[in-house]
Amino acid sequence: MRTPSPLFPAALLLAALASQPLPARAQSAAPPALQTYVAQPDRAAQGLRYEARVEAVRQTTLAAQVAGAVVQLDVRPGDAVKAGQLLMRLDARSADQNAQASEAQAGVARAQLDLARRELDRQQQLFRQHFISQAALDQTEAQFKATQAQVQAQLAQAGAARSQSAWYQLRAPYAGVIAEVPVVQGDMALPGRSLAVLYDPTALRVTAHVPQAEVRAVQAALDSKDAGIALVIDLPALGVLGQAPRRVQWLPTVDGSSGTVELRADLPSPLTGQLQALVPGQFAQVRLVGPSAEPGRAGVLTVPAQAVVRRAEMTGLYVLNAEGRPLLRQVRLGELRGGQIEILSGLRAGERVALEPQVAARVR
Repeated sequence: MRTPSPLFPAALLLAALASQPLPARAQSAAPPALQTYVAQPDRAAQGLRYEARVEAVRQTTLAAQVAGAVVQLDVRPGDAVKAGQLLMRLDARSADQNAQASEAQAGVARAQLDLARRELDRQQQLFRQHFISQAALDQTEAQFKATQAQVQAQLAQAGAARSQSAWYQLRAPYAGVIAEVPVVQGDMALPGRSLAVLYDPTALRVTAHVPQAEVRAVQAALDSKDAGIALVIDLPALGVLGQAPRRVQWLPTVDGSSGTVELRADLPSPLTGQLQALVPGQFAQVRLVGPSAEPGRAGVLTVPAQAVVRRAEMTGLYVLNAEGRPLLRQVRLGELRGGQIEILSGLRAGERVALEPQVAARVR
């Protein structure tokens, strides 16, 4: 009888293991859970509102009509000036010399005219005494008229030289506040170059740009007396909310680059209380208030700003489909409101949006 090999039990064990089914491969790691947000209308943003800026109804850029160095500068930004007040003076030495030369030439012309007048008187007396002919008298009268015309020309030239001397003095055309002085003493002033900006602080307005698709609805809402809708101005920097404008004006043109219409709302005049601290350039808002201040559009959808995807010129959101898969969809954005951004088109109320675009991009 043969003795079993010591390797026989090991072979049986390997055969038994080989006959058993292999364990299933480990499943791939589950995708990370997506954090989502359900798009809902923002109740606080349902009333139409538009960003605006404060601007002066009357603002003037002052420039020189002649070239010259700035030799005297009497104002700084923020200074209040009176009508006709001297703001700055340019080097007018050359102009003053020309004016003096013109005055001297005018004086010479006056002397010649006086001499020609006396000569005419003498010739007329001689003619009455029959000592000279009519032709000689006519020649003297013609010479007197020519001298008189030369004097008028010299006087006009002297007046023009004096007026040009006044161009070297820059004066305020009306009472106001200096907004900007882009030159310093010693700078060279050239015709057309801005030397100062002046505005009237007693007449201010706010200017907003309304999308042309909403202009008719807004105008109809404001014109409807029964709707009870009004336009008000908010000035957050001053804590002034709901300020009623004195007048509302729509410009008759559309901005081709932005597709908006300019809306101007004049502030009360004179400005009182906190409104006296207003200056051009401050941020403002115009909005509609009333029982149904939503003409032409329902509540605005908003989503957290972190959900927005920006790729080159495309802005979009990862929106979950019926199977729960996030798909990138292009949307049109509106105003940013404290971490929430308006979605003007491309999204419907109730749809779920991925809050982490980078994670959503990896889900297949």
